[in-house]
Amino acid sequence: MATEFGVIFATLKAVLQRRAKSLDVQADSAEVYSLVGRVPSPFPQHKSNPMWFGSVRMGKTYVSFHLRPLYMNPPLEKQIPPELKKRMQGKSCFNFKTAPAPEMLSQLDTLIANALDDWTAKGWL
Repeated sequence: MATEFGVIFATLKAVLQRRAKSLDVQADSAEVYSLVGRVPSPFPQHKSNPMWFGSVRMGKTYVSFHLRPLYMNPPLEKQIPPELKKRMQGKSCFNFKTAPAPEMLSQLDTLIANALDDWTAKGWL
């Protein structure tokens, strides 16, 4: 199972990395890949730290894919296809126990692109 999770982690990391040009890597290990914005957050609760954009995390029973902009953007959340929605845990996390199909990876890539567009327009990156 650990080997399969490693493949899932690498696959999801690659999808997130493709869109990372306007973001900074906060963590890059065998268990966590995390991206943040490049400008200080406009929200006081973040104490002027960059906004956390997303991550891939290796867990004991699944690999999680977090996309923080989903939490802050109901119209973006409505773009989540039903197949991908089945993998959701909470408002901005998708859990994977098995490898995602190519169309699901494409859907994730589209969500990331739309989230980047939204945060760029708001000046949060």
